[in-house]
Amino acid sequence: MVPPAGAQRPARSRSAPRRLRLTPPRFPPPLPAPFPQALTFSGKCRLTCLYGAVRVLGFAVGPHQPPLPLLSPPTHCALSLEALPAARASHADPRQLRTAARSALRAHRVRRQARVKVMARFSPECAVVLLEHLDTAVTRFLLSLPPLCRLFEPQVSRAPTPRRPDGRRAQREDEPDVTAEAAVLAAVGIVPCSPERGLLLSDSTLRALQELVRVCCVEDEGVPVIMVCGPKSIGKSTFNRYLINLLLNHLPSVEYMECDIGQTEFTPPGCVSLSNVTEPFLGPPFTHQRTPRKMVYYGQTSCEQDTERYIDVVKYVFSSYRKEVPLVINTMGWVKGEGLLLLTDMIRLLSPTHVVQMDVYDWKAMAPLTPENVHLAPGLYTKGKQQAKGKRMDLSAAESWKCSEGEEDASAPEYKLLYVHPEFPRAGAAGEARVHSSILRDMSILGYLGQLQPPDVASVLPLHSLVPYQVPFSAVALRVIHTDVAPTNIMYAVNASWVGLCRIPDEIRCQTAGPVLLTQTPICDCLGFGIVRGVDMEKHLYHILTPVPPENLRTVNCLLLGNIAIPNCIFVSQEGIEGEIPYVTSDYNYSILGSGKLRKKKHFKKREHTFQCDYT
Repeated sequence: MVPPAGAQRPARSRSAPRRLRLTPPRFPPPLPAPFPQALTFSGKCRLTCLYGAVRVLGFAVGPHQPPLPLLSPPTHCALSLEALPAARASHADPRQLRTAARSALRAHRVRRQARVKVMARFSPECAVVLLEHLDTAVTRFLLSLPPLCRLFEPQVSRAPTPRRPDGRRAQREDEPDVTAEAAVLAAVGIVPCSPERGLLLSDSTLRALQELVRVCCVEDEGVPVIMVCGPKSIGKSTFNRYLINLLLNHLPSVEYMECDIGQTEFTPPGCVSLSNVTEPFLGPPFTHQRTPRKMVYYGQTSCEQDTERYIDVVKYVFSSYRKEVPLVINTMGWVKGEGLLLLTDMIRLLSPTHVVQMDVYDWKAMAPLTPENVHLAPGLYTKGKQQAKGKRMDLSAAESWKCSEGEEDASAPEYKLLYVHPEFPRAGAAGEARVHSSILRDMSILGYLGQLQPPDVASVLPLHSLVPYQVPFSAVALRVIHTDVAPTNIMYAVNASWVGLCRIPDEIRCQTAGPVLLTQTPICDCLGFGIVRGVDMEKHLYHILTPVPPENLRTVNCLLLGNIAIPNCIFVSQEGIEGEIPYVTSDYNYSILGSGKLRKKKHFKKREHTFQCDYT
C-alpha cells in the first residue's frame, strides 16, 4: 500500500492489502499520465483490485477483473502500479463506498486486524489492491535453474557506496528499502525500486498512443493495421505491450503479428506468428509463452541469409489475418542496408494504415519512413517509382505482390506516419542493453519448456525424468533448415536438438526403414516445439519431449531443425544427473566441421545496469 504523504507505515501481515490513495485531477487526461501515487517494483506477485482502479503497463485493473500475475524481473524495465481516478457518480454516498470496500476485504478473507488498519486510512478517492505471492509451474522451473535462481531479485549496482556530508553511509536509489512496509512486500515477493527503473513515456510516445487508441476504437476508416518500426533496443516490444494493453481496455481482442524472428513475444525465437490477444501481458516474453493462431518456424534468429524465404513466410502468416480487429505488427531491428530495403518491401506487402517509426532525435539509424519516401525508394524485391528492382524474383512471386483488386499500385502506400522518440536511458544503444539478446532468446525457450511442468506438483521435475513421446521414423518427414547435412549424418544432427513440430499438406511416404528426408524447406504451420531426447536406430523411433497437447501432436508430420540451440543450462544444470552428463563431453575432436565447446555467454559488456546471468 502506498500511504498518503507523511502517514506512518504500520507493519502488515503477508496477506494485507496495499492501498493507493490519490486525488484525481479535475479533468482526467484522455491518455496515460503519471499520477501522484504509484509503486514501482521488481519481483513477482498476483494482483487483485478490491476497490477503485489501478493501471499496470497500460492496462486498467478494477474490482471486476480476475487476479492478474505481475512479473517484473530486472532484465526489463520495472512494472509500476499507478492509481487511477475513481469512476463513479458525483452524488455517491461516501458511507456506501466505505461499506463496499469493507465487503470486498471480507470477501477476500483479509484478516480483521489488516481490515481495521486499511479502513482507518480509507478515502473514497483511494484504490485498494491485494498483492499475493505468485507461484506457477513456469516460474518454479525457471528459478530451479542455477543461472536463473535470482531472476526476480533486484540487481544492486556495483557503483561506489555514496557518503553523506558527515561521512556516514547513504542509501543508494537502487538499494532495497528496509522499512516495515518493504518487509511486507518482500514477503509477498516484490521489492520497491526507484521510479526511474520503470517505464518512461515521452511526449511523442503519449501522442502516438492517443492517436492509435482513438483510431482503433472509432474505426472510421476501417480496421487499423499498425506497423511498429525502429532500430534495435529502441523499445518497440515495450511500446507494443503498452499499446495492446491500452487497447484491451476498450476492445475484447487485438491481433498481434510477430515479424522479429530474433526477439519474439509469445513464442520461442525463430518464428513468424499471428496471435489473438485477449488478456493483458504484464511481464517479459519468457513469462507468457503461448500458442499463436498461426505460426511458421523460420529456424534462425536473422533472415540475412535467406530474405526471400522470410518474405514468403511473412506473406503466408499475414494471409490468416481476417481484418476484423486491429492488428499490431512488430518488425525487426535490422534497418540499415538491405534491412531497410526489406522493411520497405514489408510496408508494401502488409499495407499498414499507420506506421510508428521509433528512433532517436538525430535520425542516425534510419531516414523518415514517409509514404513519399517509401513510394520512391526501391525495396529488396520491389521497385519504387522510376527505380529498378533491387533483386530478381521469379515471375509468379512478383505477380503475387500486386494488390488483390489489381487497381492500385502496390508501390504507392497510403498510411499515416507517427514519430516516436523514446527518452529512456540507452535508447537505441543496442550494445548497452540490460541483457544480451541471446540470453533473452534462451529465456524464452526455458519459459516454453516450463510448460512441461505439472501445474499441481509443488516440486520441479527435471526434464530428464519426464517421459517423452515415441515417434516412428515413417510418421514424420525431416528437414534441416539452415545448412546442408549429409544423409549419413542427419541423425547426429537431430539428436539432442530443438525441433519445430510442423504440419505439411503432403502425405508422408516412406519406402525404407530410414528417416524421411525433405529436399526443400516447406512453408507450413508450426504447432509447437520439442527436444529430441534420443534416437532409437534399432526400433526406428524419435524420442521427443514437448508440451504440445496430444490432440495437436496427431497432426504433426514434419520435424524442422533450425539454427536455434537448446540453452546450455538444460544440459549441465539440471538436478538428479549422476555420472557423465549426456551429450556433453570434453573428449572431442575440434577439427570436425561444426564442433565446438559450450561457451559462457559473457560477450556483452558488464555495466551497472546489466543482468548478471551465467549460462555455463
